[in-house]
Amino acid sequence: MNNYQVDKSGFYGDFGGAYIPEILYACVENLKNNYLKIIKSESFRKEYDQLLHDYVGRPSPLYLAGRLSEKYGCRIYLKREDLNHTGAHKINNTIGQILLAKRLGKKRIIAETGAGQHGVATATVCALMNMECIVYMGKTDVERQHINVQKMQMLGATVRPVTSGNMTLKDATNEAIRDWCCHPSDTYYIIGSTVGPHPYPDMVARLQSVISQEIKKQLIEKEGRDYPDYLIACVGGGSNAAGTIYHYLDNDKVKIVLAEAGGKGITTGLSAATIQLGKLGIIHGSKTLVMQSDDGQIEEPYSISAGLDYPGIGPLHANLAQKHRATVLAIDDDEALAAALELTRIEGIIPALESAHALGTLPKLKFKYDDIVVLTVSGRGDKDMETYIQKLQTDTE
Repeated sequence: MNNYQVDKSGFYGDFGGAYIPEILYACVENLKNNYLKIIKSESFRKEYDQLLHDYVGRPSPLYLAGRLSEKYGCRIYLKREDLNHTGAHKINNTIGQILLAKRLGKKRIIAETGAGQHGVATATVCALMNMECIVYMGKTDVERQHINVQKMQMLGATVRPVTSGNMTLKDATNEAIRDWCCHPSDTYYIIGSTVGPHPYPDMVARLQSVISQEIKKQLIEKEGRDYPDYLIACVGGGSNAAGTIYHYLDNDKVKIVLAEAGGKGITTGLSAATIQLGKLGIIHGSKTLVMQSDDGQIEEPYSISAGLDYPGIGPLHANLAQKHRATVLAIDDDEALAAALELTRIEGIIPALESAHALGTLPKLKFKYDDIVVLTVSGRGDKDMETYIQKLQTDTE
């Protein structure tokens, strides 16, 4: 039987590991040696579970989308991570990691963010726990997600715009790592996705696995069985997807479908479809699939969605794709926008552009009438309203 979880060396098959500057070795080793002990401890679980319930508002609903189900000829449930405090799944991870940082004696928190949701979630838990917070964000993303920037600032975080590269998520991550190298003793880096050196991909997946844990319980109540026929999620770095599939990886009855950002199309040079286009390489401390040139230079990704334009992929997802455990579909900008508009018009739910990519897989799949489909709506669409309004205006011209 395949084991899809991380091994003792920090690898998922051919992918993973910890490729880091020597100055960070002690930090990462300390985290690796302690994270499981801490997150499995009774005191951590009690505090974490209570905050998820009372502060985040979990469990998030599993909603049977009647009109969407009718359209696609199956039973489609939406896992409503958009209803969490701060409007996305990101808070599940930031609460867990800040509790870990406190137990490791760290005083200063740094983070990277693309769409701004992870930045807002990190700033939120830093306000809650009275910790200094610095968020690195590409200048391009600062401009297209200015509401989230203002939220972070209101929460007391310092937002540092990054002007290198194409000024998006990859570049923000580079700067966060540079900061960490300069302040290794007192600083904890809350990584927002299942990327980075081991143990981050495993730790983030475990903290997000509350999503699939809840899906199992909720499906028993609604369908009399604890698994769906299909699980669908969008994937950039891959944290909401990891959380959605975590408890189902070894259940072969469950088909896993992941949506990555096709951008303007995977043959156009304007795409973030890393699993389709990537080659084995190292990015941000992990060996994984990376969009790179023949001489190993990282190629700039593109997506209409600020949260999906990352040139790598979490090693868990690279392994699932390589082993054909997950089907990965590239959803282009227009397909994602159409899917967002469809959900809004027929279910009254405005999804984040990231989640819209997951919805964009539905027309590409063939369902049976009795198929149970669970699709994670990873975040709400408030932050993407300007993009949606532009689309509506263009359509009516």
